[in-house]
Amino acid sequence: MLKQYETAKTDFGAAQPRFGSEVIETLSRTSFDEAEAEITAWEGYKPTPIFHLTGLADILGLKAVYYKHEGPRFGLGSFKALGGAYAVLRSIQRELSDAEGRKITVEEIRNGHFASQISEMTIISATDGNHGRSVAWGAQRFGAKCRIYIHAEVSAFRAEAMQKLGAEVIRVNGDYDATVAQTRGDAEKFGWIIVSDTSWPGYRLAPLDVMAGYGVMAREIVRELSEPPTHVFLQGGVGGLAASVIAAFHQEWGKVAPRNIVVEPELAPCLFASAKAGAPTSVKIEAETLMAGLSCGEPSQIAWEILEKSVHGFMTIPETLVAPAVRMLANGQSGDCRIEVGESAVAGLIGLICGATSPSLRDEMKLGSESRAMIIGSEGITDPSLFRAIMADQD
Repeated sequence: MLKQYETAKTDFGAAQPRFGSEVIETLSRTSFDEAEAEITAWEGYKPTPIFHLTGLADILGLKAVYYKHEGPRFGLGSFKALGGAYAVLRSIQRELSDAEGRKITVEEIRNGHFASQISEMTIISATDGNHGRSVAWGAQRFGAKCRIYIHAEVSAFRAEAMQKLGAEVIRVNGDYDATVAQTRGDAEKFGWIIVSDTSWPGYRLAPLDVMAGYGVMAREIVRELSEPPTHVFLQGGVGGLAASVIAAFHQEWGKVAPRNIVVEPELAPCLFASAKAGAPTSVKIEAETLMAGLSCGEPSQIAWEILEKSVHGFMTIPETLVAPAVRMLANGQSGDCRIEVGESAVAGLIGLICGATSPSLRDEMKLGSESRAMIIGSEGITDPSLFRAIMADQD
């Protein structure tokens, strides 16, 4: 069952984390506290499940494999629901506070005190799908207009999901990074409010809010597990998810926090390239990865402030393993329960299996019979047609 993982071509680079103050200061405990207090009060909030994949752990010779399944999150299908919508609220709060000359509370916004002013605001964002869906949901929830920019390869289903939440969807002739550039230009031209999950010089607050929202997921893990995992395998993208989880785990678990491995598609390895260069580094996306949510060529600068100090290893994985990993979970091939997930949810799982089945990688990653690995299953089925195609192509 795992032969293709054993022989897969992967790149792995071990790192020596220094855990400087940036890990805690960039995303403070207070920022996580505020996000948690707000998000857990929303209607429909419920912690997502952690599955114990005991069959897979036995096959890999590990003590435990935990899978945090974000598919049920607020009915939006992914962990992104935690970040984008919260950042919309905080961005509206800042805009109103500037206009009113005093700090406007989130309670005033939730209670409709500024509904007319908010209805004139336009929130915009670039997305591969899941972040934009959360932003659209947040804009609808708090009463603002919304425009979402998507690139040429984003599926029609994902575009329609955002339109159903009231967003105007604009398709850009280019990749994800081109959509980010378009939002920056339009925001400056029309005075619209960008809520992005990536940062650039002079733009930090909304991405920090997004990452603070993701901390809710990390704290759920801390509260449910009786002991910290020894390893966590985190998908890359622009780096916001990985940085948020690492910061939250470090704050809660300190010296017994897990080893952090960041996993990226071989077609979009901007964090791997940044690690090699020792500085945030962009890569050109020559072809789109099947893991649409991870097709990012430029890292988030604030995420990199955390990652460069805290990651134990960076890893790239081949496209050929994505569909088999989705099927493995959906079919319960390891003897575990069946979990239906989207393609971006399996990056960490693939990284773990490749690491555990390769003697050299197993040694470099310090995986052994007492290891307990955490996987963040970042999305459920966010594109049913693609999921059906993956499942139909059984090998």
